[in-house]
Formats: sequence, structure tokens, C-alpha cells
Amino acid sequence: MEMDEWSSFTKRVTINAGIETILKAWCTQKGLESWFLRTALFRDSENELRNPDQFIAENDNYEWKWFGYPDYVQEGRVMSSKEENSLSFSFTENCLVTVKIMKENGENLVELTQKNIPFDINPKTNLYVACGEGWTFYLANLKSVLEGGIDLRNRNDLIQNVINA
Repeated sequence: MEMDEWSSFTKRVTINAGIETILKAWCTQKGLESWFLRTALFRDSENELRNPDQFIAENDNYEWKWFGYPDYVQEGRVMSSKEENSLSFSFTENCLVTVKIMKENGENLVELTQKNIPFDINPKTNLYVACGEGWTFYLANLKSVLEGGIDLRNRNDLIQNVINA
């Protein structure tokens, strides 16, 4: 692959749920914690903590924690939110993640693109591989939670090195 081909990826999944339901799953603390994160705190431009049911907004700062990684905290900023059923946010190593929620051929679809991925030949630190694997799982979990109510995440911190942490 050329270096440019390693700087971004796109993942897509159909979800049998309403667009507003999918948007709430992506754009609220409560929604994100139902399928993606252990905690998802958002602060507005005045540094006030958002209510768990409140929609996030452009320029909110976030602090995220995952199951399986008790000491890791991801901090970033919401770049845009709810504009034409999409959002974007800064992510690890200055990456940008954009999520679009759309209808395609009668199906509701989530399309996630992560770009500005730094080139790294070390497979242990390669964000193209690690984030691609992570987003694939979490998009499948979003589908599972919204369509069937089953959360596939491992919540037991004593069990490590699993794909569902």
C-alpha cells in the first residue's frame, strides 16, 4: 500500500433503527455509554458539564474512558455535531473522525471515516490497524445494542487482551 492509503479508512454498517435513535447513540453521553465507552464526559464552551441526555455541540471538550483500559483517558474536542446527521471529533494522535448517518437504498447506514492517521510501520503502534479493528468492533456493537439490546463489550477489567474491551 502507498503511504496515503494508510492515512485514512472508512467503515460502514447498516443499522435497523431510526436516524434520530442512531444520532442520540453518537451525540449524547448516555448514548455513547450504552455501546462504546465506560464514561463519556462532555464540557461546553464555558467548561460546564453536559447532562447525560443533552446533545453535544461543536467545540465541546470530551474525556472518554473505555472498559478494559481503566487508566487510559482520551481527551479531545467535538469539531461539529448534528450538522446534516453527522458529527466529527478529534481523536488519538491528532486524527479526525467523522461519522455520517444516512439512508442508502432504503437502509439506515452509519459511515465512519478516520483520517490524518500518522504513518507507522510498527504493527504494535499502528493506528490504521488498531483503530480500524476497534471501530469495526464498536460499530458492530452499536448495531447489536440498537437492534437487539445486547451489549457485546467485556466489562470485566480482570480479563484482558480481548477484542471486545
